[in-house]
Amino acid sequence: MTTDVMAMNSLSLQSMAPGQNLDGYIATVRKFDVLSAEEEKALAERFFYDNDLEAARELVLRHLRFVVHLARSYSGYGLPLGDLVQEGNVGLMKAVKRFDPGVGVRLVSFAVHWIKAEMHEFILKNWRIVKVATTKAQRKLFFNLRGAKTKLAWLSKDEAKAVADDLGVPVAAVSQMEGRLASHDVAFDGYGSDDDEAPSAPMHYLEDRSANPEDVVVETDFRDDSERKLGAALMTLDERSRDILQQRWLADKKQTLHELAAVYSVSAERIRQIEANAIKKLRKRLAA
Repeated sequence: MTTDVMAMNSLSLQSMAPGQNLDGYIATVRKFDVLSAEEEKALAERFFYDNDLEAARELVLRHLRFVVHLARSYSGYGLPLGDLVQEGNVGLMKAVKRFDPGVGVRLVSFAVHWIKAEMHEFILKNWRIVKVATTKAQRKLFFNLRGAKTKLAWLSKDEAKAVADDLGVPVAAVSQMEGRLASHDVAFDGYGSDDDEAPSAPMHYLEDRSANPEDVVVETDFRDDSERKLGAALMTLDERSRDILQQRWLADKKQTLHELAAVYSVSAERIRQIEANAIKKLRKRLAA
């Protein structure tokens, strides 16, 4: 929220908090008369041209009943009406801050976008633990399809296509969003109940293929056996050949042919030959 909007919010009556006493709040905002076009324009001009915060406060107070009206239309999402009203009030204050009285439209027509935007954001953040809509297209589909679902069961192919054509999205996107709307959040590890009738938690039926005990045992035995055979095979080599292989392949910091050639005072080609012969002996030993 911007500093200006916060300043406007601080001007609201302290007793008018929808989260504390919603019925009392609604009764209070209904006492404010609706502004005439002339009154609204005069107040808007005072705030727009003179930064008169008292005029802005009056504009906000006179339109609070409209926010309540819009908030009621989103009651089907299972979220507290008081919270929706509070979010809508934030949108109303943002609209008042940006309203230009010279455009020639009423404030309520301009503010509806800002009020709904704040409510939509609140719904998407709090309706489910897992977000059901992240892109602009998904959000539009979410709210339009949610409204249609109050009148329809599962959409038929024709109904899904009609919704898709109307919103300009693929039919698959409509079906996917419909599935999201019908789903519910489930705790991964269950509900802490021993009741046999309780729904199964995901941890009870999601398979972790990386932790198969049989595969772990087989892999461990194979690795241990391979290391044992390699160690035994290395001990059959002469000390120089064994050291060259260890420095070239088994050490954390591997040596180059030229570095080993300097250690043994021979050419790099001779080190390569010793290495090749040692590997050949190891392979024969391991294959036996």
